[in-house]
Amino acid sequence: MGRARGEVEKEGGVLIIKRIHVEYRGLTITDERRATVEKVHGFHARGCPVYRSLEAAIAITTSLRES
Repeated sequence: MGRARGEVEKEGGVLIIKRIHVEYRGLTITDERRATVEKVHGFHARGCPVYRSLEAAIAITTSLRES
């Protein structure tokens, strides 16, 4: 499951989304798969259409949180 948090700032009287952080939660990562999970997490955003559409305007970060 993922949880997203956005941060907004006011520009010219309008709220603008400036930053989004997505935390992937509830993961069970075994020692055997840890390297693979970390590798995929490192490049998955480049294949995400939402990330690619927004990255020029909004700073987007992600993190992993094990259960």
